[in-house]
Amino acid sequence: MENISILIADDEKEIRDLLKKYLEREQYQVDLAVNGQEALQLFHNKTYHLVILDLMMPKMDGIEVCRKLRTTTTVPIMMLTAKDQEVDKLLGLGIGADDYITKPFSIHEVIARVKALIRRSFIRENEDSFLEKTLITFKGLTINLKNYTLTIADKEIPLTAKEFELLKFLASHPEQVFTKTQLFHNVWGSDYIEDDNTVMVHIRKLRKKIEADSSNPKFIQTVWGIGYKFVGESDEN
Repeated sequence: MENISILIADDEKEIRDLLKKYLEREQYQVDLAVNGQEALQLFHNKTYHLVILDLMMPKMDGIEVCRKLRTTTTVPIMMLTAKDQEVDKLLGLGIGADDYITKPFSIHEVIARVKALIRRSFIRENEDSFLEKTLITFKGLTINLKNYTLTIADKEIPLTAKEFELLKFLASHPEQVFTKTQLFHNVWGSDYIEDDNTVMVHIRKLRKKIEADSSNPKFIQTVWGIGYKFVGESDEN
């Protein structure tokens, strides 16, 4: 992951300089904007791998910048907010941001979250070729990505759109453990603002449809204290 470019938009010079200093220590290339309009201009003239936006900025705030960026790009976006109210945090995520952090912040926490967002973004890019496959197959289970159908033991199982997306995401990462928050952001994206109970409900419904015994699941297993993972035997003979 060389030549990673990050755009930071914040009207506080101290914040901009602090983030730039520490991110450049991590070998990232950093550009700075003092308001939302300047951030959009910079973004459209260069390729960036991450955008950090202050929630409150002159001329155009971070929320509006995020909305505009989301019409054309899926680049990871982190929101900075000085407000510690839950509504502000949810609003930041609800309009397409991938993460938020509240001021005053620990610079080391910011760096860790930046690395996580960039790593996740690169993983998604590398998975594109995998997801171009028409079928995801395991012994006893076939997911058809072209016509959005699930077949178990030669029987087609009806799923809702979100159930299918949840199963597809988990089955595309066999044996990888995901928290409820990670599943929510990857499957529901930025279209909804709900708590992680949404994920639990969909997991429960999905298990009832695909598991022979939903109380003792074979495919979607709980990793206690962390989240869920998909387990399936390869369909190769």
